[in-house]
Order: sequence, then structure tokens, then C-alpha cells
Amino acid sequence: MKKSRFSEQQIAFILKQAEDGTTVEEVCRKAGISI
Repeated sequence: MKKSRFSEQQIAFILKQAEDGTTVEEVCRKAGISI
């Protein structure tokens, strides 16, 4: 299985931002994720 480029802590932080109301677009932009 391919290793994730994000640590578990980074993933948790990204998900927390989305849950707190930050738009998915903004969260992805900050994390460098393309959608």
C-alpha cells in the first residue's frame, strides 16, 4: 500500500478545520490538495 504524504496528525487537523466551518476549497488550498 502506498504511504500517505500526510501524517495522521496532519489529516486530523485538516478534518478538524473542515468540521469547524472552513470551506473544503480553503482547506484543500492550504493543505496543497487538488480537488
